[in-house]
Amino acid sequence: MATTYIAALTGSNRRQVGRFVEQHGLTEIAASRPGPCPLRVPVTGQINGKPWRKHVDFNEAADLMRHLGTAATIILLYLTGMRPQEVQGLRSGCCPAPEPSDDGTEGQHLIHGHHYKNVTDDDGNHISAGEVRQVPWAAITPVVHAIRVLERMVPKGELLLSTAHHEFHSRHGYRGAMKQDTMAQRIESFVTWVNREAEAQELSGQSIPDDPHGALGLGRFRRSLAWHVARRPGGLIALAIQYGHMRTVLDARTSSGYGARSRRGIHAILDVETALAAADTAARLRDRAAAGEKVSGPAARRALTAAAQTPRFEGHIVPRTFARKASTFLARDGIVLYDNPDAFLICAFKHDNALCEPEPGATAPRQYDCRPGCGNTIRTDTHARLLRERADELDQFADHAPAPVGKRLRVNASRLRETADTHDSTAHTAEVLT
Repeated sequence: MATTYIAALTGSNRRQVGRFVEQHGLTEIAASRPGPCPLRVPVTGQINGKPWRKHVDFNEAADLMRHLGTAATIILLYLTGMRPQEVQGLRSGCCPAPEPSDDGTEGQHLIHGHHYKNVTDDDGNHISAGEVRQVPWAAITPVVHAIRVLERMVPKGELLLSTAHHEFHSRHGYRGAMKQDTMAQRIESFVTWVNREAEAQELSGQSIPDDPHGALGLGRFRRSLAWHVARRPGGLIALAIQYGHMRTVLDARTSSGYGARSRRGIHAILDVETALAAADTAARLRDRAAAGEKVSGPAARRALTAAAQTPRFEGHIVPRTFARKASTFLARDGIVLYDNPDAFLICAFKHDNALCEPEPGATAPRQYDCRPGCGNTIRTDTHARLLRERADELDQFADHAPAPVGKRLRVNASRLRETADTHDSTAHTAEVLT
């Protein structure tokens, strides 16, 4: 019998309900004729345009709260790059509303938290309480929403993952944040619930498959985000800022690996992901050339030769020993291909030809500083098409912008079209170039 639920509906206390249930034998009746315990709260969430529940049941409310807290925790772990212990240390109020900028737009949300790894005092002793991170974490909208959800679950100033409030049904009276083992167990339970819910909603395509590597380790979220960020132009700079590392120059060996001054950790990950991204770029160029697309640019012949010699990464488990191979792969000056979608080109990076002024010994271009006229550039018909599409977008922006801004946008659009026209007039097929 849901005595708490009945007491709330009738305005009595649980002891009165218990006596009434005992006097009238309601436990046996409820066992033979079970029924729901709908809460008087509106159901606003929808899946495919339909309410995801007719009502929220009292008996599932605690489980739903636990899964909601787990979902918010996953977002914090995945979309910030925080270490698990850094998420555990966050408190309500850690992400205040930003002050509006001078032009009235909302500023960037920042998360102010503690970090614990390699935090020592003047004598070199580890400080278990950690210290406030000098560079706050940048928070995108889903992360802010997740923090706001957790802030509604705990009192002001309390830990966002406070055991006392996330394990409210427990009588042990635990203090502090939930342990990592507990968080990992909750994630596994959340996966099970998601799959059951997907089946109930007839959304089998959104179920979560079994992981071949076993349980989801909390640290994998941080590394997964690094994988995505590192593969974007200028991604290493963003990674250095968000993760608090000092690697602010491409291929510079001046920072630490996830906090320790060593060649392991983040450097090995970046080399592996950069090498895999370069292999993907070579495979796409090879496929486009085979499909009949023409190629232009001073490095066209060299790039096609490199693409033909670069193995295609079909997808398999990457062992730790691959990091050394990746570093060797990236050191092949002149035949490693870097995609730069922001500049609508591929860079066949050769250090002596680069106009982006890479550091001595660098094995990758400064993709955020790509300059026209560089001898490492190559474009395909796809790039020319994308240039024209971007030019059309700029013209549309110009139509609705103030005159000075619109003029600059149209000049940029014209420049993009000229670049596409130059490609059309100078491009050749792979057969001609090779």
